[in-house]
Amino acid sequence: MNKLNRRDLIIGTAALASPAGPAWAIDLAELNKAPELGDMAMGPEDAKVTVIEYASATCPHCAKFHTEVFGKLKAEYIDTKKIRFVFREFPLNDGALAAFMIARSAPKESYFALIDVYFSTLQTWAAGNWGEGLFNIAKQAGFTREKFDAILKDEALAKKILAIRENGAKFGVKGTPSFFINGEMLDGETSIEIFRAKIDPLLG
Repeated sequence: MNKLNRRDLIIGTAALASPAGPAWAIDLAELNKAPELGDMAMGPEDAKVTVIEYASATCPHCAKFHTEVFGKLKAEYIDTKKIRFVFREFPLNDGALAAFMIARSAPKESYFALIDVYFSTLQTWAAGNWGEGLFNIAKQAGFTREKFDAILKDEALAKKILAIRENGAKFGVKGTPSFFINGEMLDGETSIEIFRAKIDPLLG
């Protein structure tokens, strides 16, 4: 089953129209608060700097960031335990929502590996019949067809992921990728040089 409940997507889309306050009005505690599903994160919880990314699994700009920039960010700042990196789901279509549902249903230690595969093979799995492309990825992670289909029918899981998107919209996220660095918003394609310029002064 490749189709998701359209009602759920309508619920999520409505949130995008909600007016968002200016960047300076962001409540940092609320922004950093983990959603019901929990945050998927790398790096120490007590890091001086927290980078939050809102991304869609089918977004080519997100894919470009993860294939060209994220590796450098991870090597320089995450692996060295200088920052905490939080990845939050902001699905823009059925395929992205389904991909995140599969990733959230995998063992926690496999989550980021699946995200990496989504972005590195985006033009392959998301083209045409995204359901079959996504299933081919899920099979490699140990999912059977029965389990795969059951996950895509899980309306409760879909709503929890869409709640993450709705919450992001409240903080001004309108598209992907969007980043918050200690509460300061950056949106669109962002280079490692921009991240360095923003992060280094905060590290002191």
